[in-house]
Amino acid sequence: DGVVRDQAGVLSTGLPVWCQGAAAPPSVAGLTFVGWQQAIACGGVAVFPNDVVLVDDDGAVLIPQAMLDAVLNEAPEQERLEAWIMEEVSRGASLPGLYPPNAEQKARYEAQRVAK
Repeated sequence: DGVVRDQAGVLSTGLPVWCQGAAAPPSVAGLTFVGWQQAIACGGVAVFPNDVVLVDDDGAVLIPQAMLDAVLNEAPEQERLEAWIMEEVSRGASLPGLYPPNAEQKARYEAQRVAK
């Protein structure tokens, strides 16, 4: 929600950066430390200590710590489903009904998954 200092240095790390702009405060000594391991609001989302933030060129996703195990357990199957959808689209299938998959497409996917 804020700005970044030392923009060139931060960008040179290769890490993704989302900010409102760049700022060069007159002195680092003029900055005030507010807190550590405290809840914050960022982009309209509450972020708590130990939450996991995943970022790539498409954006950022926050996974609350309490949901992390469930997400990690379900993510591989979601990846397999999305890979199957991409294969279907590359074969000429139309996206409506395929993504998100309707009952018929879910049944087709399950049948093919079990057959493998």
